[in-house]
Amino acid sequence: MRIHGKLLAAVLCLGGLLIAYLLLGYTEQHPISSPSAPGRVQPTTPAHFRAIEPHRAKKEPRLRRKKINAKASPTRARPPEQNHKISAPVEWMHLAVVACGDRVEETVTMLKSAVLFSVKNLQFHIFAEDELKSEFQRKLREWPHQLSRKYEYTIYPIMFSVGNAQEWKKLFKPCAAQRLFLPIILQDVDSLLYVDTDVLFLRPLDDIWAFLKKFNETQLAAMAPEHEVPKIGWYSRFARHPFYGTTGVNSGVMLMNLTRIRKQQFKNNMIPARLTWEEMLHPLYQKYKNYITWGDQDLLNIIFSFNPENLYVFPCQWNYRPDHCMYGSNCKSAEDDGVSILHGNRGVYHDDKQPAFKAFYEVLRDYPFDGNLYQEMYYPLQSKFLESVHTLCGRIPQVFLKQIELTMKRVYERRVIFYAGSRRRA
Repeated sequence: MRIHGKLLAAVLCLGGLLIAYLLLGYTEQHPISSPSAPGRVQPTTPAHFRAIEPHRAKKEPRLRRKKINAKASPTRARPPEQNHKISAPVEWMHLAVVACGDRVEETVTMLKSAVLFSVKNLQFHIFAEDELKSEFQRKLREWPHQLSRKYEYTIYPIMFSVGNAQEWKKLFKPCAAQRLFLPIILQDVDSLLYVDTDVLFLRPLDDIWAFLKKFNETQLAAMAPEHEVPKIGWYSRFARHPFYGTTGVNSGVMLMNLTRIRKQQFKNNMIPARLTWEEMLHPLYQKYKNYITWGDQDLLNIIFSFNPENLYVFPCQWNYRPDHCMYGSNCKSAEDDGVSILHGNRGVYHDDKQPAFKAFYEVLRDYPFDGNLYQEMYYPLQSKFLESVHTLCGRIPQVFLKQIELTMKRVYERRVIFYAGSRRRA
């Protein structure tokens, strides 16, 4: 009995301890919260649940997203008008021409060829006699209004900063010497392409403009050779003054970095010291005026004969003249790639001596801006070339037509892409 009593007492004690242990564990896991009992510790939420608490899910992630987006795309939060203000500036190509006498139609046809094919916007600098200003304005106003965003123009009077103006004006062709003064007059223009009035672009002006990036640190102008063959070149046979290289250069198409020209000190054979462009022009003319035949072009040849490191020479296809085919084809780059810029000197646009050149002039002059390139430009050119096969220049239509065909294809592709893009946006 005594043993049984002890066992019973032990069992009861163990049971009591077990009950007490269970009650104590429950209280620790689920403490009673009482807002009125300041001494009680409030329950805390486990760490792996805190991220989904409603007030935190609405605030912290949203703030983080705003910061990331602000860094990645600062313009998204701005209104459309502010986005427009910070867009990249429009890149302009500058084209200069000098027109005196009866050269208005010829000049406008040249400008038309530049606008038709170029991609970037164009700034025209037209130097003309006062009586021609209104005629230029009238003809340019006749162009379609939608072209106005592709070009701007300024008409300047004929002006010469040094020497006798009348003497400069009559140096060669009327007003041609004006090109020598472009770096002095156009102080706000960095780079410029000068062309004669009888030039036609058969591919985008952008392509010759790209030569500016090929200049090394000393080069400040670019021209094509006067001739490819010294035996039949004019300078190599007749010049009585210094000239560039073995055949001289032709200034009918001249690419210029005006900023570099204005800063350069040029070597010369007049005084030991170097001279700026403006300081050099008049003394150089006074020294050689009895020996020069081609006026301002001869002066440019003299300047670069003493400073050959300042000149970049581009291939003859960029200044293709009757001399390159009337004695037989002698411009290899045009044979390979086609004529890029056609220069109809010797008045060949207006007589029947070189019908191949005249064909381009008449077709581009008469082409309507909204016309079909193939039907109203390419096919008429092909037909007119059939009438010129009796001439040496007319016997190489592939040289004349190759580049214009590629150019029309590029223009057509740009129009298709633009049309498709506008339809997609609509």
